Amino acid sequence: MGELLNIKMGEVSLDNERTPFGKEMLKHFLFDPHYKNLNQGSFGSFPRVVREKQQQYQRACELRPDPFIRYEHPKLLDESRAALAKVLNAPLSTVVCVPNATTGVNTIIRNIVWNADRKDEVLYFSTAYCSCANIIDYNSEVHPNLVGSREISLTYPIEDEDLLNKFKDAIKASRASGKRPRLAMFDTISSLPGVRMPYESLTAICKQEGIFSLIDGAHGIGLLPLDLSALDPDFFTSNTHKWFFVPRGCAVLYVPERNQHLIRSSLPTSDGFVSKTGMASRNPLPPSSKSKFVNTFEFVGTLDNANYLVIPEAIEFREKVCGGEKAIMEYCVHLAKVGGKAVAKILGTSIMDNSTETLTKGCGMVNILLPLEISPTKVYGKNCIDPRNGAVATEWMQEILIADFRTFIPIYLFQEKWWARLSAQIYLELVDFEWAGKALKVICERAGKGEFLKAEKEVKNMGEVVEGGGKPGPRTRPELESKL
Repeated sequence: MGELLNIKMGEVSLDNERTPFGKEMLKHFLFDPHYKNLNQGSFGSFPRVVREKQQQYQRACELRPDPFIRYEHPKLLDESRAALAKVLNAPLSTVVCVPNATTGVNTIIRNIVWNADRKDEVLYFSTAYCSCANIIDYNSEVHPNLVGSREISLTYPIEDEDLLNKFKDAIKASRASGKRPRLAMFDTISSLPGVRMPYESLTAICKQEGIFSLIDGAHGIGLLPLDLSALDPDFFTSNTHKWFFVPRGCAVLYVPERNQHLIRSSLPTSDGFVSKTGMASRNPLPPSSKSKFVNTFEFVGTLDNANYLVIPEAIEFREKVCGGEKAIMEYCVHLAKVGGKAVAKILGTSIMDNSTETLTKGCGMVNILLPLEISPTKVYGKNCIDPRNGAVATEWMQEILIADFRTFIPIYLFQEKWWARLSAQIYLELVDFEWAGKALKVICERAGKGEFLKAEKEVKNMGEVVEGGGKPGPRTRPELESKL
């Protein structure tokens, strides 16, 4: 069996020499040379050396499936958990892997047993990620009149102090209405807009008020310096695929030992579940001396979890090739801020930040206001879009970025204005942000002329909508290249 484990990092080609950040880093990644990746914050990317290691584990599994899955995989998974625990400064017993942060949030909320007096409430902010807000709504639907929710509306830009006061006011309002604020969910960095939240202070308030803190740290590990022992949240989850260079389908779920009795099931419930009846269910896997919590998440149905196993390799790449966590974070944060301002200058707009600049503190993403106006009529010198066409125009702009510019930038309508979110990363430079600014300027001008309406009309005239098909054509036309 030991021969299966003879696939350590040394057998994977890794140039241990420090590579300068910027375009030289691209050699380590798998991008199409004609594609510019400006959206690390959605689905992430990872180095080819990590991909090679992932494939080695997949091959080892195919050579001898049962020995690998039953005996080797748990040992390798423990190594990955230990590596994560070290980065997060958390006890090994508190850290497990799940497919993504959405699963992590779902797991926590679905496991909480709500009080029968029907007073429990879940607090969350209006900028919560859609799937995580959805599970709060779903939870209220499947437990009608047992648990409710209370949304805290935010208007940006907002100072940290004002946000914290809104949170405190929501707690007071909940109690004043005869309810019990039982759990609060909040982000480290929200998605749209991509801004940092004062999650440390929110966690402290929860502790003071006796409320469970659930941190959606989807944008967390690899982007923010996290110390979970010092932060001490009740529950925390973070994607490793977004900023930590681990393949998609891997996140960390942290539950301190004091709360592990609450999290009795994985999602879906699998072999590690222990019934309160005391009746032993037949577990087809080898016996384990690990805690109930760790066993619950070790094997959750049959999946290809090779992505869980390459966490140590991702960390080694970050240390040896990139120079460590601090170097990566400092580069990304600086590039996001400087690059965002450069884009805003090209567009004649501004970035989203507050007077104390805490929204962009430690944030590798930046939100730039687009030169578009919501107006039912044309205004001279402005790029105007009828409010009735907002959704169509937004989707058209994103599709045009792919079709004509070979990139993708999240564009979203927020507080009656259009914004673009750009992600910094070690393979990008200031010139890439400047290029993005020019591309955004072009598509805003085209949108202001109503080009998206012509495209929509052409599709309707064809009598069909093609979904995900079609032959890929040239992604940047010569006339556009000359403009950029």
